[in-house]
Amino acid sequence: MAQIQILKEQNPNPEGAAAGLIGLYDELMNRKDGPHARDPAPGCTRVHIVTGDSFAGSMKLALRELGLAGTHAVITIRDNLAIGPVARLDAPEGRRARRDWLRDNIASAALGEDDDPEEAFRRLMQQVERIPERADIIVWTSRSAIEQTGMRYALHLIRRKPNPVRVCDACAISGELDRHPGAAVTYTRSGEIGPDKLREAIRRAEEAAPLSAEEVRRLADEWTAIAEQGGVLRIWRDGEVRTVPADYFDAHLLKMLDQAAHAADAGGYVRAARVVGEAVGCADQDIGDEYFEYRLRELVYAGVLEIRGVPAGLRYYSVRRKRRTPHASA
Repeated sequence: MAQIQILKEQNPNPEGAAAGLIGLYDELMNRKDGPHARDPAPGCTRVHIVTGDSFAGSMKLALRELGLAGTHAVITIRDNLAIGPVARLDAPEGRRARRDWLRDNIASAALGEDDDPEEAFRRLMQQVERIPERADIIVWTSRSAIEQTGMRYALHLIRRKPNPVRVCDACAISGELDRHPGAAVTYTRSGEIGPDKLREAIRRAEEAAPLSAEEVRRLADEWTAIAEQGGVLRIWRDGEVRTVPADYFDAHLLKMLDQAAHAADAGGYVRAARVVGEAVGCADQDIGDEYFEYRLRELVYAGVLEIRGVPAGLRYYSVRRKRRTPHASA
């Protein structure tokens, strides 16, 4: 929180992810305590369902700047559903299986930095149940695998709601606004969008046609199919969410390690943070950085990589390809 406050003081006109973080900070600082503080108010006319805290902060900031905070509510799918088990999340056993996998493999969950999953689910369902019947629902997505899975999960949660539902891609709208002859801006995820573009995306979302009941059902069914496939990694490819093997990005990680050889120390070790940062930046998928760190550790455990340091966090260890030990002469 202190670091975000410093960022706010140093950036009077923040943009993109910084604006989202500062908006979320302001909300947390000004929010009244109480179990229903973030629930949609009975009189709201629009409910925006977004995936990820960064985009949620940006959305809330944009709504305030448009003067719509009093009539528009935001519900956040905070979990990264592109990774980890997602079967039977409506049941305690399914949520427990997901929690256990995350705690066994993802650093933030292992260190207890994430929300309690049962409390988070209870709060999310409470917000969904409190959506006023007359409110329009806008579910936001992008080409990010995280947001595509989050969108389908949201449609699953609201599938029995009578409300009009729109699905809008803020990145696509912003990309159109940024398109100029000989130049184009491509956004990886909605949290990257600056406040001016996001305000315009919100305005244009009002013009989008609501989904038919059949379209809502189809997207909700796609979530069910994704959940039933099992697996722990999902990507967005050719217009659909695909479940892929857990080691799908291992070759990519090793390539990034090789390309970072110039940054190695005298022993040939490269900082884990450097490897993961390069892997995230050069990947054609948005699945979050924590999955890449998980796979980096798995390559260490499998004997493909050697480690120096303690894998308690990216900044605490370095890796290199395993070196063959020369056989001692007889």
